[in-house]
Amino acid sequence: MFTTSELSEISSLVSSDNKIVILTHYNPDGDAIGSSLGLKHYLNAKGIPAEIIVPNDFPKFLKWLPEARKITIADYKRRKAAEMIEDADILFILDFNASHRAGNLVSRWIDESDAVKILIDHHQQPDEFDFVCSDTASPATCQLVYQFIEAIGDTALISPEAAECLYTGIMTDTGGFRFRSTSSATHRIIADLIDRGADPAKISSSVLDTNTVSRLQLLSLVLGRVEVVKDGKVAILYLTRDELQTYGFEKGDTEGFVNYGLSIMGTKVSAFFMEDLYEDFIKISFRSKDDVDVNQFSRKYFNGGGHINAAGGKYFENMQATICDFKEKIEKEDF
Repeated sequence: MFTTSELSEISSLVSSDNKIVILTHYNPDGDAIGSSLGLKHYLNAKGIPAEIIVPNDFPKFLKWLPEARKITIADYKRRKAAEMIEDADILFILDFNASHRAGNLVSRWIDESDAVKILIDHHQQPDEFDFVCSDTASPATCQLVYQFIEAIGDTALISPEAAECLYTGIMTDTGGFRFRSTSSATHRIIADLIDRGADPAKISSSVLDTNTVSRLQLLSLVLGRVEVVKDGKVAILYLTRDELQTYGFEKGDTEGFVNYGLSIMGTKVSAFFMEDLYEDFIKISFRSKDDVDVNQFSRKYFNGGGHINAAGGKYFENMQATICDFKEKIEKEDF
């Protein structure tokens, strides 16, 4: 968390006198949207206006969150987003550790901005900003946003709307509180968010009970050809561009597919490969158990990174070559 002196300085900066913009990463997920909206609702309760910009659209299963549809999507409103960042006095940078993670367009605007930049994030190796709260042991940026509000002494200003958003981000980034990074502190925060208005049944249903026919068809296709290698320790799942188009893929349809590989008895790593719909690269999601570090693996071989047990990457080959190279590289790893 920020030091006492940093918190004091941030508190003096964060006021209605300054224009505040909240930013998150490209392809925003539950933690990105939850932390951004949670912080916005808190600031609004404090009487401080704030706006949110995301680089590109986010999944439909997150659009029920309070004021989610007021978020500015830079892909759709480039001029507005550029002007908002240019005019901002303070940029809150949530759930990403380096400006390039916001995509080429938004990252350039961040780098060119003279605003005070405040990072709250849980990914490894953060870039330098004016204020940095980076805790890789935290399971979610939403947890860090809660702790930031708590450190200021403002938990009473966490509204039911803010509680819903923060709960959602923690729930999604912990895999429903299953991942190893979920701590007793996480559960205490979740309990407080419930006391402040978060409804676990409503949130779980809104996020999880949203399957489309296309999602189920794609999942059936993926599970029907799952491959296990390295003596049963590694699961491989994939989807091609043609398959995504055939089944009417919508953003968010493949959310969580990679986790199915880890449900196979004996697996320690799951890798999900998906061709990008518009560009010539393979998007990769990695998940692992115990101390198997897919962050370092992804950084070393697949132009990516993330957390020890959850990481992503990109590979600029076709699907067959990508999976073939992955199989070769995974055999070199000792686990």
